[in-house]
Amino acid sequence: MDSTLQLPEAEDRSLRLPAHGTTVTAEDLRVRIVLAADLDDSIEIDGSQVESVGQAVLQILVAARAEAAANGQSFRIANPSQAFVERVTSCHLADAIGLETGDTL
Repeated sequence: MDSTLQLPEAEDRSLRLPAHGTTVTAEDLRVRIVLAADLDDSIEIDGSQVESVGQAVLQILVAARAEAAANGQSFRIANPSQAFVERVTSCHLADAIGLETGDTL
């Protein structure tokens, strides 16, 4: 019998958008955002690795920002990649997601 005490690994609660945000990856993102909303005062999502983002992910981000605003939580997309910025602005969702581009800084 192994008597070595194993410490629990630190839970990774960081939020990162996947390189390819598809319908398949959207559910995991939704769950992570819900957990962050329950556990943290603010929600910050790293968008630096995004190469493509689909409709399901965009819908989750719009809903998450609206929910955060309704609950008085801050919501921020940090380090958005150029591909993310282009997709969000081409869909006219920058305001709905709270995306700050160089024009608004």
